[in-house]
Amino acid sequence: MNELKLKGVTKLYKVGSYVSRSFIEAVKDINLNFNLDKPFIFTLAGESGSGKSTLAKLILGIEDVTSGEILFNKKNINLMKKDEKKDYLKNVQPVFQNPFESFNPLRTVMSYLYTSAIKYNKDLNEDNKEKINSIIEESLERVGLSYKEVEGKYPNEFSGGQLQRISVARALIPSPKLLIADEPVSMVDASLKMSIVNLFKNLKDKYGINIIYITHDLATAYYISDHIAIMLRGQIIERGYVENVLTNPLHPYSKLLKESVLEPVPKKHKRKKIKKVSFEVEEFNLPGCKFSERCPFVMDICKKQSPEEIEVMDRYVKCFLYKKENHVLEITQ
Repeated sequence: MNELKLKGVTKLYKVGSYVSRSFIEAVKDINLNFNLDKPFIFTLAGESGSGKSTLAKLILGIEDVTSGEILFNKKNINLMKKDEKKDYLKNVQPVFQNPFESFNPLRTVMSYLYTSAIKYNKDLNEDNKEKINSIIEESLERVGLSYKEVEGKYPNEFSGGQLQRISVARALIPSPKLLIADEPVSMVDASLKMSIVNLFKNLKDKYGINIIYITHDLATAYYISDHIAIMLRGQIIERGYVENVLTNPLHPYSKLLKESVLEPVPKKHKRKKIKKVSFEVEEFNLPGCKFSERCPFVMDICKKQSPEEIEVMDRYVKCFLYKKENHVLEITQ
């Protein structure tokens, strides 16, 4: 079985001067287990600054964990040898937020696809043009583009939507088991957003590709996801099947996040200002629950102790409103 495990993954960043140095817990104690043999779309959702992109960088090996482990087929990715790391990156590929930053405007897009084909296929070199062209053509077809549409063109000759599709095609060249898509539709025109979202859905349904989809857009998350995890200041505070979590959120923060999504025709009694969130350094390092200073149900324990993750109503949630007594979970509001 191919699997990816995150065990107690934590990432600290140093801030301040040498004299008054402190740390931000950008990601704290993340535990996830992915079976890569059963296609899924798993969403990491939350506001800007919640730690979603940092977690993506840790999984991709762009940054090292401070503590904890990320295991791919039981091997710690931060302890892998060069060949093992290359094999890992072949299986776990990124799709970044801004496609225009992924390509040098002075290089043709096709040159990037050629480089990826040679890099991740040991038996290929520049003399195997026919095989390389076949691999590239297949990847482009999977994202709804043809070889002729891309050949000889530079990044500025494509729309944002087309260039993002090419970014996905590039990531598909190594035949990865997992794509990590970090806000892949945030830089795309609204009219093209759903075409990219549907592309990811098709990659899972038709080609069996697993996707970790990172977004603050709950509407697209609900549309394409199988499972979702809500992040707040570096922690996952609620996770489970997307329909359960977004239809009936349990954590007070998850409820606030859902309510902040504008309705097509909002009701008058719901027309209230949503309090803007500030991510000051000290707020990251608050003792206890990271939502305690804004939670309408806050208790004394919330400000002193960090809640543990417990299973309740077909999902996992970190909140003191739910406790386990005699093996029965109940709300203690």
